[in-house]
Amino acid sequence: MLLVIDWAMILEKFVLITVVVMASLGIAMYTTFAERKVAAILQDRRGPNRAGPFGLLQPLADGLKLFFKEEIIPNFSSKSLFILGPGLAMLTAIMTSAVIPWGDKVHFFNRDISLQIADINIGILYVFGVVSLGVYGIMIGSWASNNKFSLLGGLRAASQIISYELAMGISLIALLMVTGTLSLKEMVLQQQQGGWGGLLSWNVLKQPLGFFIFIICSFAECNRTPFDLPEAENELIGGYHTEYSSMKLGFYLFAEYINMFISSVIMATLFFGGYDMPFVNEANLSPNIAALVGIIALMAKVVFFIFVFMWVRWTIPRFRYDQLMHLGWRILIPLALFNMLVTGGLILYFNK
Repeated sequence: MLLVIDWAMILEKFVLITVVVMASLGIAMYTTFAERKVAAILQDRRGPNRAGPFGLLQPLADGLKLFFKEEIIPNFSSKSLFILGPGLAMLTAIMTSAVIPWGDKVHFFNRDISLQIADINIGILYVFGVVSLGVYGIMIGSWASNNKFSLLGGLRAASQIISYELAMGISLIALLMVTGTLSLKEMVLQQQQGGWGGLLSWNVLKQPLGFFIFIICSFAECNRTPFDLPEAENELIGGYHTEYSSMKLGFYLFAEYINMFISSVIMATLFFGGYDMPFVNEANLSPNIAALVGIIALMAKVVFFIFVFMWVRWTIPRFRYDQLMHLGWRILIPLALFNMLVTGGLILYFNK
């Protein structure tokens, strides 16, 4: 059997992977700048404004600072695992982007190129599988630090992520019952067919309670305030990354912002039509222009969700840990189960 290698397709995927990874890193870098600006606006101050025009070079200055800081590895730590922890957190954060449809096809060199690295029919399961691995980066780093405060932060992170993944998963079961597919690309295509410019087919209108549960769980999965107990500085010094310095600390911080960006993309894709631009008929546009419009539409939705993440961080105080677990196990999971049962009942009633 002769194996034929499509080198053009391999090159396409390599270029797409490079663009997605570099764009994710760049967006995460400037999300740190945006967060400080949003915090400044909410607190009636200026924020960073010294490095470059309007402070736009501040993320580069922060990155250089982390690169040139002294690299410290504690003597009593498990050195190999200490190095592995932040690398695993960063890797799992980036891997999630592989199944996200960033736009429709573009046409170059007489080829239709899909703006999705891997269009697999179990995209949601892949996302959940990779996201679940992210907690190992935190747990390994906290345990390898040989620091009681770091270990407590890692244990908090593990129990928090397990608790809120259950509610998130059950809320998505109801969405899958409505859409009938696990493919993210298929979900976007379904949301393009509806009245009022496509808005009436967005899944947020079909699953409002599911979206509400999903966005709360996303805050917990990303360790964002008010769910930032794993790194609560007033209780745990600095949490699971207390012993880290230089770019190892930078990897943990970058992983959090990449997770926030990817969570925003997934919410936009699952509930808000993905790269669909309402009231625009892409069939009347050239493939490349239609793809560009789709990317702009997706990024606009993502910017909105990132702003919500920041707005909540600088508005709502941190939970106590018992309140956090109470919300996860005794409120969100029963709500998600109720939503799933009601959705199933309505589907059976209208399809009989």
